[in-house]
Amino acid sequence: MTRPMLDPSAYTDSFARDNLPPVDLWPVFPQAAPDALAYPKRINAAAELIDNAVAAGFGARPAIRTPESVWSYDELLARANRIAAVLIEDMGLIPGNRVLLRAPNNPMLSACWLAVLKAGGIAVATMPLLRARELVHVIDKAKIALALCDARLAGELEAARAACPALRCVFSNTERADGLEARAAHKSDHFANVVTSHDDVALIAFTSGTTGLAKGTLHFHRDVLAVCDCWQPLLQTSPDDIFAGSAPFAFTFGLGALLLFPLRFGASSVLLEQANAETLLAAIAAHRVTTTFTVPTLYRAMIPLAARHDLSALKTCVSSGEHLPVAVLEGWLRATGVRLINSIGSTEMLHAFIAMPRDAVRQNAAGRTLPGYQAIVVDDDMRPLPPETIGRLAVRGPTGCRYLDDIEQQKRQVRDGWTLTGDAFRADRDGFFWYHARTDDMIVSAGYNISGAEVEEVLLEHASVRECAVVGVADEERGQMVKAFIVLNDPREAGAALTGALQEKVKSSIAPYKYPRVIEYLDALPRTVSGKIQRNALRERGA
Repeated sequence: MTRPMLDPSAYTDSFARDNLPPVDLWPVFPQAAPDALAYPKRINAAAELIDNAVAAGFGARPAIRTPESVWSYDELLARANRIAAVLIEDMGLIPGNRVLLRAPNNPMLSACWLAVLKAGGIAVATMPLLRARELVHVIDKAKIALALCDARLAGELEAARAACPALRCVFSNTERADGLEARAAHKSDHFANVVTSHDDVALIAFTSGTTGLAKGTLHFHRDVLAVCDCWQPLLQTSPDDIFAGSAPFAFTFGLGALLLFPLRFGASSVLLEQANAETLLAAIAAHRVTTTFTVPTLYRAMIPLAARHDLSALKTCVSSGEHLPVAVLEGWLRATGVRLINSIGSTEMLHAFIAMPRDAVRQNAAGRTLPGYQAIVVDDDMRPLPPETIGRLAVRGPTGCRYLDDIEQQKRQVRDGWTLTGDAFRADRDGFFWYHARTDDMIVSAGYNISGAEVEEVLLEHASVRECAVVGVADEERGQMVKAFIVLNDPREAGAALTGALQEKVKSSIAPYKYPRVIEYLDALPRTVSGKIQRNALRERGA
């Protein structure tokens, strides 16, 4: 095992390296990594993704699809090259500068993301739903001076700009003479890529902020390629594959699924600016999508609508972002004939590190480690626990947790060379990992450890329940009490009779002490901008 020394940087602006945690606080990287992950010391991830694809003969093939248009690899490369020239010639980017990207998923955002890396910049994508105060935090934390923004989202960025004097240059993609598109139109289709180091920072991804302010995580050019190559043995992507999904690029699950993975293997993706159950199903049918990546909530919403659409091209459907309930896995299989691939990843690790093998499905397990990754279940003192014992999940591999200017958080999340994911898991004797809860979501009631996810599984089996979240709330007698927040298919059913029926269902399905002693009905569950349930908000409400 080794913590690598950094190679010479290609960046003039040293901010990213200056604000990496000390190397002795990094996770350890296994030396026995797959040969496919042995990258050159000088490599630009964007050039690997798009320039190399065109050089390999994929130029005329589709790269980015939308309901209205298709961009070929040639066109995507030309657009990225022109925007890279704008960044350097018109915006004054010097290598190592951070560039904020603000747009929904669309071809222009794809070109901008690639352009930033080609020009030697560091991409900082932001969720379209972020408001000014949230943008101020990102801009200040990453010391961002440059931004490329979709004109439709410019209002909140302009409001943030008033509080961020360092943000000196913002270009929007309008056709006005001073807009991004007009400027790019006058640039050359050819661009000399900055030859970055494999361990120069390529992107700063901010966590979704489920607990406190969002935290910046730093990922290298080699990391961008590694997440693609670690997924490939499971995905087996070919140039004929077409990807679709719902997650924004700022949510690294979406960045990988909708930009990195397809481009790495000559495939294409369908980008939707507004992805809901109906629009995603329509896109799958219209474009003959083969591969989907989205969250369990959206798969659940698509199940009753699936019969209206031709989904016969689907062959790979990946779920991540939240625990995958068995009811959703079984429902999707009945509706489409395709078994969902469960997976778990994190912003800190850039993408997934555990996924379910196609040929070894174990219902309700998260899966096994992806090639190049290792995982163990440990106690609070980092001692490995025996099989079938619930503890803290720790992982390591070709990517790892590096927080931006946050040594205390780094010390909490990286211990003894392992990245702690914040999840409670158990491992079985065959190397499969089973999710139980977030470590701060384990409910301890009257001395019993209760997994909220297990209770949710049972509640979701009831025909009246659309969504639910189970948390522990303070209770004088029991320490914590199990409380369920439920969204119904028909809100008119809410009442004492349904509450009693749901409680009895839990008691008769799993150990009775796990039943929710309180049930509250909501119109919707609170979620982060990446779609994750805000359990901390529910705990506060319960209190």
